[in-house]
Amino acid sequence: MKKIKNSKTEVSEESAAAKHALKRMAINALIFIVLMVATFWFIFKDQDLKEVFDAAKQANNLFVALGIICMLGYFMMEAWNVSTLLKSFGEKVSFLKALKFTFIGFFFCSVTPGASGGQPLEIYYMTKEGIAGPNATLAIIIQTCGIQFAVMVLGIICAFIGNGILGGAVLWLFIIGLIINGVALILLGFAVFYPNVIRKSIYKFLGFFSRHGLKSAKTWQKRADKSLAKYQRGSIYIKTHRPDFIKSLLKTFAQMVLFFLIPFCVYKAFNLSGYNIFTLFTMQSILFVATSGLPLPGAIGASESVFLSLYGAVFGEGLLSTAMLLNRGINFYWFVLISMIVVFINILIKKKPTK
Repeated sequence: MKKIKNSKTEVSEESAAAKHALKRMAINALIFIVLMVATFWFIFKDQDLKEVFDAAKQANNLFVALGIICMLGYFMMEAWNVSTLLKSFGEKVSFLKALKFTFIGFFFCSVTPGASGGQPLEIYYMTKEGIAGPNATLAIIIQTCGIQFAVMVLGIICAFIGNGILGGAVLWLFIIGLIINGVALILLGFAVFYPNVIRKSIYKFLGFFSRHGLKSAKTWQKRADKSLAKYQRGSIYIKTHRPDFIKSLLKTFAQMVLFFLIPFCVYKAFNLSGYNIFTLFTMQSILFVATSGLPLPGAIGASESVFLSLYGAVFGEGLLSTAMLLNRGINFYWFVLISMIVVFINILIKKKPTK
């Protein structure tokens, strides 16, 4: 695909959206910290923290390292995918630079409700480093569609395979998560392949409010047209580069498989046996679907609670809280910290005066 020329209007819109998101970041970060503290207080308030940390120290470092490698692989697969997509659009992007963007996106996804801030700010930082706005947007759209599709397919397969795993509140959370992710995937699909259907629906929706006094309806229509035009580029790319799109989709499946393998690494770190890799993989897949659609930064509180509910029989009462802490540390908290450091270093480097 030929390199798409950078549109000043689109870049300025992305910049405005990013600045607005950055203004909310302080509030979101505060909410994130409050939720994290409240979650861990609720989980560990009746437990001896010394025993929890002593149990964590007994974990086999080899399997802990393997879990960390899986999580690093998760980031590297996304970076590889995004860099390959951008190169196919004519952009010169190294793997390391794409990895930096991936960490930036992960951080802002983690600290904003429903991961709403990740993609706009990742696109913003891409454009700040010379990547054309339309190309950055298209790469993130394809990556997002792939993740959404992989999560849905793996979640449904695991729900059918995992007899007896789903039940009670977890079942309802899974159904809600499946509906939310399913609706999101359907809307993404229509936006990419049938933009006119979405456009007509939006026009009718806004037309109703326009007739009832909404003065900004035309402004919202223009914004919808511009957004749908971006998704339509995705349709053109998929139709003209099907082998590349299939490869991109396979990378996102591999990315999610690596993520879902982490609980098994934690399980083996405690030298436990009796449950196989497929069972723990299934549980993590179900957990992810059940919590990913909730409007919470990083699904804090929900992920920890569902883990305790799903993995109770796997780790037993004595190790359950420690296993949750280790698992969540590997697949979330440590990498939120690492990605935050990446964001701050990137900001500091960009602020240095050029000679």
